[in-house]
Amino acid sequence: MSRPAVTVSVRRADPAKLDTPLLAVAVGSPAALPVELKAVDKALDGALARTLDRKDFRGERDETLHLTGGARGPARVLLVGTGKATAPGVGIKRAASIAARYAQRAGVGEMTWLVPGADGAAVEHSATGLMAGAWEYRDLKTPPPADERRAPLRAATILVPDERQAADALAAGTAIGEGHSLARRLAMMPGNLCTPEFLADTAREIGTQHKLTVTVLGRPELEARKMGAFLAVAQGTAQDPKLVVLEHRGGKRGAKPIVLVGKGLCFDTGGISIKPAEKMEYMKFDMCGAAGVLGAMDAIGRMKLPVNVVGIIGATTNMPSGDAYKPGDVVQAASGKFIEIINTDAEGRLVLADLLHFAKQYEPAAVIDAATLTGACVIALGNTASGVFGSDDALVAEVLAAGQRVGEPGWQLPLWDDYKELIKSDTGDIKNTGGRAAGSITAALFLKEFADGYPWVHMDIAGTAYSETDLAAIPRGPTGVPVGTFVEFVRGRAS
Repeated sequence: MSRPAVTVSVRRADPAKLDTPLLAVAVGSPAALPVELKAVDKALDGALARTLDRKDFRGERDETLHLTGGARGPARVLLVGTGKATAPGVGIKRAASIAARYAQRAGVGEMTWLVPGADGAAVEHSATGLMAGAWEYRDLKTPPPADERRAPLRAATILVPDERQAADALAAGTAIGEGHSLARRLAMMPGNLCTPEFLADTAREIGTQHKLTVTVLGRPELEARKMGAFLAVAQGTAQDPKLVVLEHRGGKRGAKPIVLVGKGLCFDTGGISIKPAEKMEYMKFDMCGAAGVLGAMDAIGRMKLPVNVVGIIGATTNMPSGDAYKPGDVVQAASGKFIEIINTDAEGRLVLADLLHFAKQYEPAAVIDAATLTGACVIALGNTASGVFGSDDALVAEVLAAGQRVGEPGWQLPLWDDYKELIKSDTGDIKNTGGRAAGSITAALFLKEFADGYPWVHMDIAGTAYSETDLAAIPRGPTGVPVGTFVEFVRGRAS
């Protein structure tokens, strides 16, 4: 399990006296010269103040201004806009990520980051953002010729008024950054490398590192538990499916745990209902829910949160073959319900059906599942917000608030019984899809049939777990969603 390349630290120092290749500064809108930069501005003959007075830089979100430094002090100064202070922590994290990406492109090797008047929350968000911006997937890339290489960002220092007081915030931000980086690396790996067995091995490494109990079930164990829905998806592939459980017992003995559940389709062809060839390569990202659970459990283990948490992932691939399940088949889930297969590309909900029933044995205080489940959710909400559904309005509100605090917004969609008519089956108890109309809602209603006996929330992250375009703060590819929401929710229950 490789670690992110950048090391983040805190330091109390005068920015004007720093011998740093790059001093990056978060500036809000409307932009004003921070008092911490007055000496730096003097060394630049007032260039910063003139730029702000002329409104050449306004501090708007994602806006940047780069100046070459003076003869002494920082070699370069970069201002990064955080926008208006509606969600300052999220703005700081985004700006820090943009600064780290700039540092990568510039090849400076190390950088210094300043948030004027930084408190603990600002330090935490800064650390997470710097790690997000510095992250790159280079495992399978041949290095460029030596004379064309730029130094990767290896170290980032956050300037703080008190190093001791900032230590806990730095540790928390780093832990969350590590969790995000792990989830993004797993998601970015090609499907021939990130297999169900690899996800299980990653879970074992997390367990060893943080003293979590890890259980891995393969095909024989799934058969013994009569997980017919999960096994139906896996019957077309030679790879052994894996149900993986990680248990963090940081809370009181006997206290009901929070259970996090993730869909782990390491590659999804659609099966017999095969997908179009165009952009099918993106279906390596169909395991982002599982990656989110693993990343969150890694962060929770690092933070040693005083709460009981169980992470469950179901990993397999959905392949067409002579043994693959097909439209018209009826399979029996572990709960006993019979499911009519209408479309084999609606496979994630089948895996989750058995995982949600499996979660019941832990007598959970709450269950949150995350899955790249439906294209319909992308049509409804685009790539900005995750779809959020649930059986308990208070729990839904809690999840939405957690996501908002960390910059992973969600939007609640209805689970009205009226929509159940769309998934009624003529030959079984329920169909695995109700067609295109209200597709994300009927998928969530399907899951609700198996989330019985506990408060439950489903997050459809099909539009937010990865991006096909550059997002300014992070490049095209996996975003790390829903690691932040998971960790923030658990922290809220731990306080």
